[in-house]
Amino acid sequence: MSAHVTRADGRRVSETPNAVMTTLASPTLSGTGDLSVWRVAMTEGQQGPWHLFDVEQVWLVLSGEPTVEVDGDRLDLAPGDTLSLPAGVRRRISAGPGAELLVCGAGRGRAVPIDGDRLGDPVTPPWIA
Repeated sequence: MSAHVTRADGRRVSETPNAVMTTLASPTLSGTGDLSVWRVAMTEGQQGPWHLFDVEQVWLVLSGEPTVEVDGDRLDLAPGDTLSLPAGVRRRISAGPGAELLVCGAGRGRAVPIDGDRLGDPVTPPWIA
């Protein structure tokens, strides 16, 4: 594979009720083998759903003060903090003012929604693919 540049105007933006994800590199966007990098922007009060991923991920807090609930623990994060999340852990992220994070994980990663004790069907989110 040769080098690939994803220009600012070529990034993929995915908006959900919980956040805006901007894909910076992924197997389908930039031809990476199995790596995805995306930015997550959340406004104060936004909260993602309970879910897990079948791959590990690394989250770097760029700004704001997000809170991540992981398997029953509450982690209050600050700019510069890096959170390593192993595969298979329940998690949910909530935003303080202006939360922005940079995330890296496998491009084949699948999210599994959690509703109470019920696991939903795995899906690869578009910002990771």
